[in-house]
Amino acid sequence: MKSSLIVLFLFFNYLSFSQLQIKGTVLEFNLDNKEKVLSNVNVLWLDSNIGTTTNELGEFAIPYKKEYQKLVVSYVGFKTDTITVNRPNLGKIWLHPDVELEEVVVRKKLNPIQKSLFNVQNVVTVDSREMLKAACCNLSESFETNPSVDVNISDAVTGAKQIQMLGLNSPYLLFTQENMPSIRGASQIYGLSFIPGSWIESIQITKGAGSVLNGFESISGQINSELVKPLTDSELFLNMYANNYERYELNTRYNTVLNDKLAAGIYLHANLRDGIIDRNADNFLDTPLAKQINFMNRWQFLDPDKGWVSFLNAQFLLDEKQTGEKNFDPKTDQFTNNAWGSEVKTNRLDISAKLGYVFPELPYQSFGYQTAFSHHDQNSYYGLNLYDIKHTSYYSNAIFNSIIGSTQHKFKTGLSFNHDRFEENVNTTNYDRIDNSVGAFFEYTYDNLEKLSFVAGLRLDNHNRLGTFITPRLHLRYSLWNKASLRLSTGRGKRASNIFAENQQLFASSRAINIVNNSGNLYSLHPETAWNTGIGFVQKLYLWNRAMDLSLDFYRIAFTDQVIVDWENPRAISFYNLSGKSVSKSLQVDLSYELIQNMNLRLTYKNYDVKVDYQSGSLQKPLQPLHRFFTNLSYETPRKYRQRHWRMDFTLHWQGEQRLPNTTTNATAYQLPAKTAAYSIINSQLTRAVNEKFEVYLGGENIGNTTQKKPILSAEDPFGPYFDSTVLFAPVLGETYYLGFRYRL
Repeated sequence: MKSSLIVLFLFFNYLSFSQLQIKGTVLEFNLDNKEKVLSNVNVLWLDSNIGTTTNELGEFAIPYKKEYQKLVVSYVGFKTDTITVNRPNLGKIWLHPDVELEEVVVRKKLNPIQKSLFNVQNVVTVDSREMLKAACCNLSESFETNPSVDVNISDAVTGAKQIQMLGLNSPYLLFTQENMPSIRGASQIYGLSFIPGSWIESIQITKGAGSVLNGFESISGQINSELVKPLTDSELFLNMYANNYERYELNTRYNTVLNDKLAAGIYLHANLRDGIIDRNADNFLDTPLAKQINFMNRWQFLDPDKGWVSFLNAQFLLDEKQTGEKNFDPKTDQFTNNAWGSEVKTNRLDISAKLGYVFPELPYQSFGYQTAFSHHDQNSYYGLNLYDIKHTSYYSNAIFNSIIGSTQHKFKTGLSFNHDRFEENVNTTNYDRIDNSVGAFFEYTYDNLEKLSFVAGLRLDNHNRLGTFITPRLHLRYSLWNKASLRLSTGRGKRASNIFAENQQLFASSRAINIVNNSGNLYSLHPETAWNTGIGFVQKLYLWNRAMDLSLDFYRIAFTDQVIVDWENPRAISFYNLSGKSVSKSLQVDLSYELIQNMNLRLTYKNYDVKVDYQSGSLQKPLQPLHRFFTNLSYETPRKYRQRHWRMDFTLHWQGEQRLPNTTTNATAYQLPAKTAAYSIINSQLTRAVNEKFEVYLGGENIGNTTQKKPILSAEDPFGPYFDSTVLFAPVLGETYYLGFRYRL
């Protein structure tokens, strides 16, 4: 006994004079005694806001502090464990699944939307539980209950959904899938519908310039989607959905575990929209006729003992859409004045692989390699406008992670290569081009855990059309007091604008296309460059013994050069480089509070001030509400035998007035007011979990039946001079009701 006390005394004495790391590996307890590691597990010192998370191999390392002696280990779906620290290496930590018997009520669960106090960047993590609160058939529909981003429909004909962040459209966002670029180039308009929601395990939404590891294109932020993992996913998943507008969806996954290190999954998504819907009686379809087949084969290898982890994905997609007038027949009316119609046919192949190695004796040091290939082939026409594009892309990224002295000083460095080949035809004009870029990056992270942490990154890229340039980015986090963090960030982003692929809605109008020649390398235009600067505050506290989160963000994006998309002339759309100022300012205030047990309220207010110097003068960005308000109320009944329970969700979106593009030169019948009126949209869903394997859900979207009275100008004369479907500020579809079920084995 005496010798044991001496050992403990010497151990804590050593800790107090060193930067020794407390290490361990977190695993899932199971009756088969299989070692299933848990990644992204929260590990923090008891009664503090000092913590870290486990890596892909379930490993963590956290500097010891003499005033702390216990670690709290927590993860969604598992019982929280508190461990006394009495040695540097805690070894294997087994977390038990959170089994809730009828006589036991677990009062505390992690929120399905998490804004971390520890992450230096402003990241909101959305897990699969949040996505179950809505129909969530694809990525574009995964944000209905999440106020971090805004979802808008691009026009009244194509029905394509676009995401906005910080007042800017989706091309200024970097979309990644497992931290590899995904939706870009030719897939900007329709790509959000190519990622089924049931394949997604979680979504990380990063506001600000993002990390230099993922490239130089991010300007407003990054949205990364993590897919479900074959080793940890259910053996079988089946989901079917139908709504009152004759939309049908099928989602299924089948996984087989070949051994304790290797598993494979087959994922299938199919949808069909064959209802001829024209509720506003303008003779145009309110929603396109469509069908899609989406298939993925996914492999996962994980060997935590030797430190290897890898993924291999192969995905093929076939997507077809038809829209336009109700009586349009492609066989007889294509490229004629008989009836206005449009078809978009897309074939896409994606192959990607990831390989990672974590040094077993040095869990803070690792090497990773990512590579991806995609081929996107779209053939389309909009009325008399022809638009075809093929986009072949290859991406490669190598990353090395380690420390300088201690884990307070971390760094990541690596090389990246990107190749894009575009074959693009707009009516009779060809815009073929090749983009090649090679880049090197270095990112340093300092974290003293208690107060100041920062990430400073720099990358150097050489691009055959953008030239050679550097991309600096800086993120800081400062702990003000207990469970309160202040964040600051600034960074530069640069991108090549694909003006036609990103604005395909322009073809669904009679507008002429006007490109002002600036002697640039991109459609005769120069690349876009902007600085993103932001500040954020997060406070987590308890009010009346209930958890409350309060956060405030303010961002300012200033363009030094931008490709202006000018809709102010109703007879034309003009593309030209910025001459003057273009600034986007956004303010967001979030409040989350647990009203009673299992009933949570989220409130959000957003203010956007987006001003652009057009050729006609300085104006607010059109179709951009100055004020937005969001509220979500969710309730879940206590879980009973075999996880039987109810889930109820209510969501309200309120949008303030929007400035409309100038239509004063139109004939009087086709002129629009200067601004729109405010409106609100209500969504709700009720879910019944019959047991741990089966649940059914019933929901409604746009329950108040809010629609735009005249979504298409001159719909009665689609080949006339005033036809325009691009000025859309409210929904076209009225109230939508749906029914579905989910089954897991």
